[in-house]
Amino acid sequence: MASGIRCLRTAAALTACFALSALAQTPSPLGSPAKPWVVPRTTDGVPDLQGSWTDDTYTPLERPAELAGKEYFTPEEAAAFFKSRDERLRGQSKTDIHYDDAIWQAENYGKIENRRTSLIVEPRDGKLPPLTPEGQARFAHQKATQRATPETISAQSRSLGERCISWGNVGPPMMPPTYAANMQILQTRGLVVIRHELMHDTRLIYTDGRPHPGPDVRWMAGHSVGHWEGATLVVDTTNFTERTNFRGSPLNTRQDIFATEHLHVVERFTRVAPDTIDYSFTVEDPHTWTTPWSGEMAIRRTDGEIFEYACHEGNYGLANILRAARAADR
Repeated sequence: MASGIRCLRTAAALTACFALSALAQTPSPLGSPAKPWVVPRTTDGVPDLQGSWTDDTYTPLERPAELAGKEYFTPEEAAAFFKSRDERLRGQSKTDIHYDDAIWQAENYGKIENRRTSLIVEPRDGKLPPLTPEGQARFAHQKATQRATPETISAQSRSLGERCISWGNVGPPMMPPTYAANMQILQTRGLVVIRHELMHDTRLIYTDGRPHPGPDVRWMAGHSVGHWEGATLVVDTTNFTERTNFRGSPLNTRQDIFATEHLHVVERFTRVAPDTIDYSFTVEDPHTWTTPWSGEMAIRRTDGEIFEYACHEGNYGLANILRAARAADR
């Protein structure tokens, strides 16, 4: 990948990360070269991606307006940026903090850092491409429909996240949620499984050579088939539903402006170190964007297993919202 070595440590140690590349190639004190790391293999002989991982990061999908034209932070800028974001998150008052955000803070993983100012790498401005005329028309229509449809008319008028169906972080492409951005990767012959902590989604990637099904069969996370190119798992995903949320935000799930049934995503997973998987993706939909767009980020190993995300068990908010709306109607 073009981004080179990534910085995946806490803000306090960010600057030191950039010295690691030189250190890795320095001869040992005894004069013999350091032994290179070798990608582990499964019993089937393919690269082993298994384990517990997180893709949590403060790096935004699109480059903020105040950073226009700046593709990379300097090491010092990156350290200051992530330190300020971390302090803002951990500085929430007890009255403002969400209960499961508090649990995430107790885990104290630290968010993945890199020097890019956006996850999007193409287009080079770090922004999503312009909408096609068809996409613009659909956007205008759905915005008007959204304003005309009360959000409390029924459960179906609320977001998929509020309904404990999908948070959108599964993708593909996978976009980290605001908390509990943890996953477990499992492998067996002909299959790679990604279990996401938020929101209890399990994604299947078939590596047994099967084709995609016909267009009449669709899934929220699409249908994924993969193959190995050297140390890289290449995943092709199609057959999304029209309700698929590709951007990882529950705010987009109620009236999604994108015709995701035409979405096509290609992902690449490359194990580059014991604790790091390089993840990149390219998204295309000629019914929505004028050009494809691409992004990349790192996935970092974590200790321990993922936890059950028992969303429905405590989901009193949705019922209370609808109950209050019906009382207001009366």
